Amino acid sequence: MNQNAEILKNAIKGSLNIVEQDREKEIISRRFGLKGSRETLEQIGEMLSITRERVRQLEKAILIRLQITAEDNKIPELLAAEKILVRNLTEMGRVAKISDLADKVYEKKASTSEKSGIYFIATFSKNLTVIEESDKYHTAIGIAEYGDTRTVKERIDKIVEIIKNNKKPMTLDELDEALDYEHPSYIKATASISKQLATLNDIWGLAKWPSVNPKNIRDKIFVILESHKEPMHFSAIAKEIKESNFKRKNVTMQAIHNELIKDPRFILIGRGIYALSSWGYKKGTIADIIKSILEKSGEPMTREEIVKQVLKTRKVKETTILLNLQNKKLFKKVEKNLYTVADQPN
Repeated sequence: MNQNAEILKNAIKGSLNIVEQDREKEIISRRFGLKGSRETLEQIGEMLSITRERVRQLEKAILIRLQITAEDNKIPELLAAEKILVRNLTEMGRVAKISDLADKVYEKKASTSEKSGIYFIATFSKNLTVIEESDKYHTAIGIAEYGDTRTVKERIDKIVEIIKNNKKPMTLDELDEALDYEHPSYIKATASISKQLATLNDIWGLAKWPSVNPKNIRDKIFVILESHKEPMHFSAIAKEIKESNFKRKNVTMQAIHNELIKDPRFILIGRGIYALSSWGYKKGTIADIIKSILEKSGEPMTREEIVKQVLKTRKVKETTILLNLQNKKLFKKVEKNLYTVADQPN
């Protein structure tokens, strides 16, 4: 057992010693999951043959007693545990999800009971702030001097609001420009508490945005192409996904190719090479592209101009473009080196 674990264990034991009655110790241990899974008021009430409301009243009274005792510094073991938690939170940005904090404190993947123990200590510590889990927030612990529960939630909501108004993901530097924080690491720590946000490669956005929270192969392809900002061969995309930080990244090259074909966000612009439609690329054959270019021009164009325009949207050989331009059903030469769309039969 590492030193931190021993100190936290003693703090929990010392705190429980303040609770004199065995029944009350049983209630608080079960409610916080100090010996296993957390139990509901109903489960505890049924075990002790008392009402759910009575369990709630007793729990509240116990925590108030612990809080008063802690404020009077009458739990000596607690002071050492608080120092450990505050020191680690300072390094993490002053606030952190309980799971992240516990992993850092225990220097390993913390167990459920280990996380519960930290949460238990934080609920009555004068130096710590607790953010309880809800639809909007992860369970988290913060340094009390950094702000109370309400203040921390307001900071989280402000970050969410800024990203929503921006309508696209933001870097920490961009968020730092929009907020008055002492350091970007505090923004990162605060944002991580929100269930409404997600991050990928240090970019923050709404959890529903695939660019920061890809949930399927298509979304992951989109993220790879968007981050590279240039067309890629499907084999290169597959390689990038396998080397990424994505969850479930072991996908076959064939599966990736299939998704590229199905999704309208991706445009085939060369042999196995794909781009994003948002970059201005459009679906169609080389002949379709030539026709579109000529129609948009509204006047005949030289062979060289046509080739140049096609190569902006397709990675093909010039000879392929020239061969398509020889299709007399679609295009006609009006002068020595000028082409236009062929007259369509009535």
